Order: sequence, then structure tokens, then C-alpha cells
Amino acid sequence: MSTQAEHGHELAPRPEQTPDALRAALAVVAPGRLPEMQRTKDEAFANAVEWQSLSPVRSWVLAWARDIEIARRPDLAARHARARNNLEHEDPAIARDALRELSAVLDEAMKAVHA
Repeated sequence: MSTQAEHGHELAPRPEQTPDALRAALAVVAPGRLPEMQRTKDEAFANAVEWQSLSPVRSWVLAWARDIEIARRPDLAARHARARNNLEHEDPAIARDALRELSAVLDEAMKAVHA
């Protein structure tokens, strides 16, 4: 796990990109999502077998690493929550801004896990 805080206060260090490390980190930052993680992991592994490809497993790892990055960083988590709350705003300009912000948060989190 990464131990250096790069963006101020973090709830947990950035985990290694392994299923066990991701699960342990999720248990700290968003334990309510553990059943979802297990369900999507089972789906990814089933698809990997069916497709004879590790691509679904790699996608699963990256998606959860990204989501954990957001959850472990209060700055990103707050931006993510605000954007999601405004996605269906009655004002189309606010909804568009929310979509742009949500995309920016997801991109920032993905860049962080690729660093």
C-alpha cells in the first residue's frame, strides 16, 4: 500500500491492485459496498473463463481501484457526491456541469491509480 498522502487527508493508504488488497481497503473506506464488490468480482471471473481472457478481471481491478481512490480521499468523495446529486437537476446547465465534474473526478481517480 502507498503510504504517502498526495492530496491531503486520506482515510486509508492507496491499496495495491490485487483483489485481497482492494477488498481490505474497501472494508475500511466503504464497507457497505463489499457485497457489490464480491458480486462484480464473481461476474468478472466468470466472464474471464467464458471469454478465455483476463481482460474482465483487469477491468474489475481498475474499476474498484478507481472507486476506492475516490472513497479514500474526502476531497474526491465530496466532489463525486455533489456531481452525482446534480446529474438529474432540472436546470440542464447544472446537469451538464455535474456530468463534466463527475467525468473529471473519475479521470483524476483513474490517473492516481495508474501513477
